[in-house]
Amino acid sequence: MINYGIAVHGGAGTIPRSDLTPAREQAYRLGLEDALKRGHAILKEGGSSLDAVEAAVRVLEDCPHFNAGKGSVFNADGQHEMDASIMEGHTLRAGAVAGVNNVRNPVGLARLVMDKSPHVLISGMGAFEFAHQEKVLLEDDQYFFDQFRYDQWMKTKGTDQYQLDHSDGEHKFGTVGAVALDQHGHLAGATSTGGMTNKRFQRIGDSPLIGAGTYANDSTCAISCTGHGESFIRAVAAYDVSALMEYKGLSLQEAVRVVVHDKLPLLDGDGGLIAIDRNGNIVLDFNCSGMYRGQCGSDGVVKSAIFR
Repeated sequence: MINYGIAVHGGAGTIPRSDLTPAREQAYRLGLEDALKRGHAILKEGGSSLDAVEAAVRVLEDCPHFNAGKGSVFNADGQHEMDASIMEGHTLRAGAVAGVNNVRNPVGLARLVMDKSPHVLISGMGAFEFAHQEKVLLEDDQYFFDQFRYDQWMKTKGTDQYQLDHSDGEHKFGTVGAVALDQHGHLAGATSTGGMTNKRFQRIGDSPLIGAGTYANDSTCAISCTGHGESFIRAVAAYDVSALMEYKGLSLQEAVRVVVHDKLPLLDGDGGLIAIDRNGNIVLDFNCSGMYRGQCGSDGVVKSAIFR
């Protein structure tokens, strides 16, 4: 039987232990574990890895503790601009959205772009129009309001400063993602984010970019990244892991190590990624102090962690 499994992340960065109260840590872990259980249940029943990663990311988007969906940060105009992507490993089909507003689950919209359109990436008002066409669940601005996020934005409002995180003054990169291998041997990955606090000019990071923030290929692995988006774009980080496996014959663990610890730091690329290969091996690695992460294999044992 295929050694199927799923992994998720909820962001990476400089996460101070002193700021993480037991209650806050439990809330993060519960969010990660709920996502893992939702995705794993699909895999256990013989469902597809694509359905599993979408379901897992939806759970994280609905959780206000993570910077995606309901928990998205405020941009410079006090709005929520969200990005997401999803990719299927055996067909190399992919879908993505960037700069979308009022969409409850951007990853679901990305899936529809893949399934119901001839495109890979759509953005802004075009994506919003597509969401209306496909009768995607929308929410008003109040649904996305979070006092913690709002207070953080007020500290940078009216300045040229932006924050790469949704902690308070420390680097904590807010992105969520999932990767999975199903019982049919197929891989998939998905990533979703609310981006940067106080971001301007409709900035887009790596999360909706296939090959940068998300990648899946049945011949190698599935990847979802979290970190300083500009660096991950320049490194083509997600695809680079796959390329190192395909062209140099590296193992998943070694390919991830090269990208996360050798290549990304040269580009000021703080962050990490989650990965699963076609044999069900899972690697969760990062080059900063912590990453909200978890995994669950075919044995059904759910594991979550924040620090090393």
